[in-house]
Amino acid sequence: MSKITTIQLFKNIKTLVEQSKRELYVIANTTLTETYFHVGRLIVEHEQQGSNRASYAKETLINLSAKLTTSLGKGFSVDNLENMRKFYVVYKDDYLKHINKNQKSETVSRKLKKGTKSEAVPRKSEVIAKSETLSRKLSLSPFKLTWSHYIFLSNIDIVIERKFYEIEATSENWSLRELKRQYESALFERLALSRDKAKVKELGKKGQVILKPSDAVKDPYILEFLDLHEKDFYSENDFEQAIINKLQGFLLELGKGFLFVDRQKRIKMDGDDYSIDLVFYNRILRCFVLIDLKIGTLQHKDLGQMQMYVNYYDEEIKDEAESKTIGIILCKNKKESTIKYTLGKGNKQIFASKYKVFFPEKQILKLIQESSRPPLTPPKEGKRKLN
Repeated sequence: MSKITTIQLFKNIKTLVEQSKRELYVIANTTLTETYFHVGRLIVEHEQQGSNRASYAKETLINLSAKLTTSLGKGFSVDNLENMRKFYVVYKDDYLKHINKNQKSETVSRKLKKGTKSEAVPRKSEVIAKSETLSRKLSLSPFKLTWSHYIFLSNIDIVIERKFYEIEATSENWSLRELKRQYESALFERLALSRDKAKVKELGKKGQVILKPSDAVKDPYILEFLDLHEKDFYSENDFEQAIINKLQGFLLELGKGFLFVDRQKRIKMDGDDYSIDLVFYNRILRCFVLIDLKIGTLQHKDLGQMQMYVNYYDEEIKDEAESKTIGIILCKNKKESTIKYTLGKGNKQIFASKYKVFFPEKQILKLIQESSRPPLTPPKEGKRKLN
């Protein structure tokens, strides 16, 4: 056994303690959230047995809050008890589905274990056993986010939209602040704009799934965090610098899988120098993503220039194993006919998206989404049979 230095011993212990603290936090948070869910269940069951009058329910919560606060301390205000009640009402069906699914999995697991010989299974170390117990406990609970996340989510009335934000907040590890920001920037509506009804339903079941370039592109992009709206005038250089200054926020707005590569990337062709504003890489699609910034209306020459950049990267930069390069032009305004006739029908690599420096009106985006769906065609009448 090789000797370790005092510094290495210190690092090992520090890592172990910090990991344990993180695990304890996760367990405590999951247990607390599930406890609040069951408190809400008890309140609802009590109300169902009593009067249906709103005044009765309110009086019950006031009395209950006073007694619980005296006995258990903070955390049981009337508002928080109402949050627990609403949390149960909103999530009771999801909770039951999750529990039933786990019970079926446990049954299958037991049957498989009965068919194996116990002698062939090596004894597990105490550390591994504890880790598996933790993982199992966390998997049994459907609540992966903090209590504050669920208070916010419970107030989203549209089921598909609420489930979408819950899936994305869990998979992308959004803080409550980031969850609120994505909701206020109407992420669900923006993604739904480019999808038909079937694809919109998928957002509520799987979240944002990226399989092709268009899945990774939004229109519009919301860049309120750049604080450009506070300026009377800003140039494309100001725009780019603001993005670099708030790069973390910009990466979050770009979405899943984006990594920053370079700014003002210089390329040379036939003795001429060109600069690509921003270069990113998407690890899900395994391709480079080139972004050009335009503070005015998109012109056909902007599309031609981006086409040249994309072609250059495909020929000179990307590896054979990587997918084709994507180009995104961020502009204040665009004309769809210009894009259509410049790029042609077969275009799957170059996109033009508007950007906004303030939060959009969610209701307006919903109306746009509804109006953009194709009208339902009446069923064709069959030929009448002659008597």
